[in-house]
Amino acid sequence: MDEKKLGLRDVVAVSVGLVIATSSLVSIGQGAGRIGELFIVAMIIACIFNMITMATMAELNALMPNTTGGLAQYTLAGIGPLPTMVLMVGGYFASNILSSGVEASIFAYAMGEVIPLPLPNYCWTLLISVIILIANLRGVDMFAKIQNLVCYLLLGSMLIMGLIGVFGLGTGAVVQQPAVMNATPKNVIAMTATAFWLFIGAEYAIPISKDVRNAKRNVPLGMFLGLGLICLVQSIMVLGFHRYTRWADLMNSAAPHMLYGSNLLGMPGKIWMAFVAALAVISSQNSSVQALSAIAQGMTKMNMMPQCFGKTNRYKVPHVGVWFVTIAILVCGYISQDSSERISFLIQVGSVFWMLSYIVAHIDLLVFRKRLPHAPRNFKVPGGPVLPLIGISGIVYMICNISTDFHTRMMIYLATGVTFAALSVWSVLWIKLRMKMPLMKPVPINKVLAMENSMFYKVRRNKGLCR
Repeated sequence: MDEKKLGLRDVVAVSVGLVIATSSLVSIGQGAGRIGELFIVAMIIACIFNMITMATMAELNALMPNTTGGLAQYTLAGIGPLPTMVLMVGGYFASNILSSGVEASIFAYAMGEVIPLPLPNYCWTLLISVIILIANLRGVDMFAKIQNLVCYLLLGSMLIMGLIGVFGLGTGAVVQQPAVMNATPKNVIAMTATAFWLFIGAEYAIPISKDVRNAKRNVPLGMFLGLGLICLVQSIMVLGFHRYTRWADLMNSAAPHMLYGSNLLGMPGKIWMAFVAALAVISSQNSSVQALSAIAQGMTKMNMMPQCFGKTNRYKVPHVGVWFVTIAILVCGYISQDSSERISFLIQVGSVFWMLSYIVAHIDLLVFRKRLPHAPRNFKVPGGPVLPLIGISGIVYMICNISTDFHTRMMIYLATGVTFAALSVWSVLWIKLRMKMPLMKPVPINKVLAMENSMFYKVRRNKGLCR
């Protein structure tokens, strides 16, 4: 874009957009159902870990500004082509498409409960996806307008619903129950793995940084503000749960947000929560389609994706990526529809992929700190290597506690391992045959930045250095 059109408000909206999703509404209820209001402490811990990751992302962006591939380009320069391809395709594309498909399924199920129609619930997924597809094909202006409207309506609705519960203003019966359950440090720490999912995705502001005014200030600040707002609003929701919904009912419900809305205000509350779920799926899927298509476009510049993903329409939108992501989301939504067990499992698998990509981001930063200690940065994570190492340790712990059930945890690890094994084989073949690069040799930063120019690979192809 020749003109930078996005400001701090837009960055906050994008950061919030993918984080607050219908699966997050489910996770809040189920987390609170296990330990009561003490879940707020777990959320704060998880929020802090995510803020550390966002600080890492902000420094990487400051070191390599205006890169359209984001983490893909950071990892290519930091570690090399093989981990870049495996983590980006598995850690970002697979996890985001999976989670967006699941979000659409949860939304469709909620709409089917509120507005029963003589049609499959999947029709709601199709409708939302088509609307978001059209908006994203129209370019960054249309994307930002939808994202801002949906994001702030979503935050406002959740805040109001939470405050109605906190102050006992609902029309339903107030529940008498203890504020805290299972109050041990071990239980709180164990619930941070559940709470971590509530804050994943704020880094989606990074790919749009090239369109942001004063990006060195607005991108990191917008991500931090977005996470802080989310933590505040979700904490108020937990306090509202305490007054109107029994903890055991929340823990056992497949749609705890719908249960709370019904208990709080009856049918109007249920409808309102369905509206919140609709906003959440629009917000998260809108962010996914926009950011993933931009990342795919950036990866074509590194010859890590088929070149068709780099083509743009008259609105300068990478339209092939927009179509691909939308269709993939529809497929995942169809697979997971009307099955709470499949939905829960796919969310957990996607979460592991995502957390692994966060670990790689911290490793990238540590590598650059060692290799380029004096390179100019307009943002730097304080404390030297301490915070990135804390971030890695916390995420590893959360992966080890991704599920309290041993069998489910092993199945999650198996699905993750098989996926990464398949991606590794495909990546090795692509890098050797297409890119013609060493698998684990980092590419110099200046060379990665040069890849943003369309002439880079034209020259390489003319010299026979790649295909």
